[in-house]
Amino acid sequence: ALPCVFILAGVAHVLGGSSALCLDDSPADATTSKKAAAAAATPAVEVSAFRKDLTSAALVTASNAVLLGMGSAVPGHLLGTFTLAGAAGYQVVWGVKHALHTPLMSVTNAISGATAFGGMMLLGHTSGVAYGLAALATTASAVNIVGGFIVSQRMLDLFKRPGDEDYSALYALPALALVAAPLTGAANLESTGVVSQLLCIGAIGGLSSMTTAQMGCKLGMAGMAGGLTTTLLGMPSETYTAAAMMLGSGAAMGTALGMKVEPIALPQTVAAFHSLVGLAAMITSIASYSAHPFAPGANLHNVACILGDFIGGVTLAGSLVAFGKLNGNLGSAALSLPGKNLINVGAFASQLGLGAMFLSSGGQLPLWATVALSNAMGYHLVASVGGADMPVCITVLNSYSGWALVAEGFLLDSPLITVIGSLIGFSGAILTKIMCDAMNRDIFNVLFGGINNKPVAKGDDSAPKEHSETSVAAVAEMVANAKEVLVVPGYGMAMAHAQTALGEIAALCRSHKINLKFGVHPVAGRMPGQMNVLLAEAGVPHEWVLEMDEVNPDMEANDLVLVIGANDVVNSSAQEVEGCAIWGMPVIEVWKAKKVIFMKRTMGAGYADVENPVFFKENTDMLLGNATDTTEQIAAKVKELMG
Repeated sequence: ALPCVFILAGVAHVLGGSSALCLDDSPADATTSKKAAAAAATPAVEVSAFRKDLTSAALVTASNAVLLGMGSAVPGHLLGTFTLAGAAGYQVVWGVKHALHTPLMSVTNAISGATAFGGMMLLGHTSGVAYGLAALATTASAVNIVGGFIVSQRMLDLFKRPGDEDYSALYALPALALVAAPLTGAANLESTGVVSQLLCIGAIGGLSSMTTAQMGCKLGMAGMAGGLTTTLLGMPSETYTAAAMMLGSGAAMGTALGMKVEPIALPQTVAAFHSLVGLAAMITSIASYSAHPFAPGANLHNVACILGDFIGGVTLAGSLVAFGKLNGNLGSAALSLPGKNLINVGAFASQLGLGAMFLSSGGQLPLWATVALSNAMGYHLVASVGGADMPVCITVLNSYSGWALVAEGFLLDSPLITVIGSLIGFSGAILTKIMCDAMNRDIFNVLFGGINNKPVAKGDDSAPKEHSETSVAAVAEMVANAKEVLVVPGYGMAMAHAQTALGEIAALCRSHKINLKFGVHPVAGRMPGQMNVLLAEAGVPHEWVLEMDEVNPDMEANDLVLVIGANDVVNSSAQEVEGCAIWGMPVIEVWKAKKVIFMKRTMGAGYADVENPVFFKENTDMLLGNATDTTEQIAAKVKELMG
């Protein structure tokens, strides 16, 4: 345990640099001059030094209190690895580019399959129902591991440019060495586990840039291979065959799913994989108690058992609802039951009662009741979230899966599971903060259906507003005659599968010395980074795709901006209509360009239901219709004009 703590401390220090663990700012990274210019252009909200330090001091005090409270029940080796892995995860996740947020979530999905380790650990010590639950957890987790890594690898391969050399397969050599190490003697089991933990942290760190992303994915694979090996060798030998069959069947299903999924379906695929983690954590908790029922009381085993059961159930049902919404099986509109926040409070109070009952008297009844209640809560919480808030919802579920893993690690006294869970829990929480900041939304506002909403301010309706429409031929001519063109894609592009035609337009423009680039908002689409993956699928080189903070400072230099299937993320009401639903939300300031073309079906508002003043500005024309048809027609016309 001590080597693990010391090494993780070193990792946290190295990754954190001199900034250590900053509570009021994200870790410093290398920022571009464009981002600096954007920051300078944004009016700063002055916060007094006293208030800033008071907030930080309060956070430190609260964090210390939580850790000290945990220290009274959690063994030092687990608490040390949990906190230091969280610190390391905190540092590495901030460095991940927005463009790689989707691969990041896919990789964390894959390593969250560490729930397999828990199921495997119970196979040799259970029978009956408990054995069946452990077997199901092992199989479901194997689906997650293999399917998650295949999806991750396929996504990263999309970002490869013609001529790029990739020798990341060579990382199979250290992976094989890691797997072989414990075979040489039981003394190497613990050290192999420590190295596996570090490789999982390195997997996320590798996703900080395009140049190291392939390496990061391979490090994650190596870490999971090492973890599976150490867990397998710690089991009774008579269980090897059964475990291999479970892992093999799960891997086969994961392979089939991973190879089949299309980039457009990545958000719902990630949600489906999250559900498997929740399922595995939930049933492993019950199986562990069935096999080794501790005496009633607030001991670590019992507390971790009820927490793993509860968090796993919420993750399971919530992820299935998210899958249904994203896949079109369920409506995207938010469920709004009368008194829905009171329902949430009442359900949580009931869960506290079940937890108290379990700790005081034991028995499986409170555990199975928790299964029912937690799944009902997971359903209601996610069903109450609207479709456009799914980027936040997906990151929250990602974080939940990590905390379920932490509970399982505490339950089974496994530093390996604890570290991976802490890493995923903190990374998901940080991604959630990034998404909420990009939407100028409060997390409670998103999850609890507008609990903090302010009255919505209306725009000035005193005068009728007129918009100007244009044609495919006119837009194609503008593109052909421009020098600087910016394309802003949104979820409408994804729904219309218009990225292929956009890729053709981009290639044509670039070949004729027209500087066409793409500007992607952090929450465009239904998953962080979804637009980047879809553009990569269309063959758009990643260096042509810029972030919001990179395109805003140079907006006035653009001769033409094409907005395709986006609305709220380019809505000037965020800066012009104080008190509206998106007031203060960072947006791509397309209206500052010389000419703006909106390509959308109708003049309707976006998900936030806030009228977009940009539609009616003098430099804006509307090209209404199906984005698939219009982009293909523009591509054909531009090709004709350019010869």
